[in-house]
Amino acid sequence: MYRSPLFRTAGPARGGDARLGLRYPAAMPQLPPRQWLSEHQFSGPMLIGLVSDTHVPEARRTIFDEVYAALRGVDLILHGGDMHDVVVLDWLEDRCGAPVLGACGNGDDGSSGRNIAPDDPRLSYNHLLHIDGLRIGTTHDFPDRPFMGSANLRERMDRHFGGPCHVVVGGDTHVPLVKTWEGTLIVNSGSPLYPRNLLTQLGTVGFLEVQGGRVDAWIEQLH
Repeated sequence: MYRSPLFRTAGPARGGDARLGLRYPAAMPQLPPRQWLSEHQFSGPMLIGLVSDTHVPEARRTIFDEVYAALRGVDLILHGGDMHDVVVLDWLEDRCGAPVLGACGNGDDGSSGRNIAPDDPRLSYNHLLHIDGLRIGTTHDFPDRPFMGSANLRERMDRHFGGPCHVVVGGDTHVPLVKTWEGTLIVNSGSPLYPRNLLTQLGTVGFLEVQGGRVDAWIEQLH
């Protein structure tokens, strides 16, 4: 059973109570300084490939070839985080022939007890793309349910991207989603290796087509 090193259970040290089985946080790992928000200027039309939560090597030591085949020919790839090994970004660039930007997830920054991703210019906690007047944000963990409240949506966009976005691309849930919420298009490409947090199997990727100030989004099931 996997147990995060961020917690310990042995003994009542530092105020713990062994009788109650309390678990106390150990010292947080020293996280490297990492860009909170990276902004990028592009000109359309663009076809953007979306992938997230590859969990290499936990889900699988390598990415399925079907992922590369689906994303080959896009102009840009956005990885929604939880790479677990940033070599995934290299693989996507090499095999798909497109630049890659990655959002740093909780599986990449040490906060989940996994290895801390090294500094990489492609990695940022949040990315904001400016494409022909459109603002397209990418982050790992973003609310995608209306019951979270529109105020929460606005606050999260302010926090992650410094203001409202036309499109927000997220990850984390492993569940594919395309929906409009309070005028913002929310897209989650799911996971191509570990869909819906079930067994390792072919999952999903996503796409954004940006043209003439319009964005079309869709999910593709890999076969």
